[in-house]
Amino acid sequence: MGKGPGLFSDIGKKAKDLLTKDYNYDQKFTVTTYSETGLAFTSTGIKKGELFAGDLKTEYKYQNATVDVKVDTNSSISTNITIDQLVPHAKTIFSFKIPDHKSGKVDLQYLHDHVGLSSSIGLTPTPVVEFSGALGTHEYSLGGELAFDTASGTFTKYTAGVGVSKPEFSAAIILADKGDTVKASYTHMVNPVTKTSVAAEITHKISKNENTFTVGSSHPVDHLTTLKTRVNNHGKLGALLQHEWRPKSLVTISGEVDTKALDKSAKIGLALALKP
Repeated sequence: MGKGPGLFSDIGKKAKDLLTKDYNYDQKFTVTTYSETGLAFTSTGIKKGELFAGDLKTEYKYQNATVDVKVDTNSSISTNITIDQLVPHAKTIFSFKIPDHKSGKVDLQYLHDHVGLSSSIGLTPTPVVEFSGALGTHEYSLGGELAFDTASGTFTKYTAGVGVSKPEFSAAIILADKGDTVKASYTHMVNPVTKTSVAAEITHKISKNENTFTVGSSHPVDHLTTLKTRVNNHGKLGALLQHEWRPKSLVTISGEVDTKALDKSAKIGLALALKP
């Protein structure tokens, strides 16, 4: 575990991952292969209802640089160039899409013992500038993020949060949506031996006076299989079963049913990831 607080996006991440990660209600198939030169090829196909989308991604690593190029079914080409340790403790990411000439941007990340900073600026005459920062240690952190649109001269996002992360539990409170949403989350390791965990999250929308409360659990059935469940106060009940049938190759089945509208069909998703 690192000494620093990480990035602002890490605040509340444990609860978010337990409650949302890998839940998928489409049919998704991913295959990754590697060449002798270290070039990785990843093909992805997703079926959403009657629609099908896919992409082909290549990844090449050389020393401290990584180049990702992805081509999708809409003939859009996305490129990310990541340079690690260009300066000590920093990572630089250049990204752009073709044919969208306004999509270019540069991201900078800096991680140290008591600070984690991230900034992004669009490569246009009137870019959107984003900045986030976290202060503290790997156990206690506080921070915030801002997004400023230079074209309109307005802040499009400002968020603040505080988090606590211990080996047996983590908690976070985040003020988002320009102060209109308050989100509190808590994760607890029920059994360190089996790594069974539970999580709860409550979201309050101030302008609408609405609350959403979600609880979930993650339980390893064995060393290759994990069962996750979640339910919220709106009656949405979800479950996920993930099995690693070979190293890094996963099959994931997830489903969701609306207990307040049982006449509607349940959502069922299947994701298959193959790696050599």
